[in-house]
Amino acid sequence: MAHVVIRVGENLIESVITKRSADEMKLKVGDVVFAIIKSTEVMLEKD
Repeated sequence: MAHVVIRVGENLIESVITKRSADEMKLKVGDVVFAIIKSTEVMLEKD
């Protein structure tokens, strides 16, 4: 599992995703991502 924290202005969105998903998106500190919030789920997307 990977703990992901996204800064939106002064706010933080925290999510837990699989390590595989983080690896496939090649996520690293400072990346710009989009948060898609769906009721009880948050999905991440990277351009």
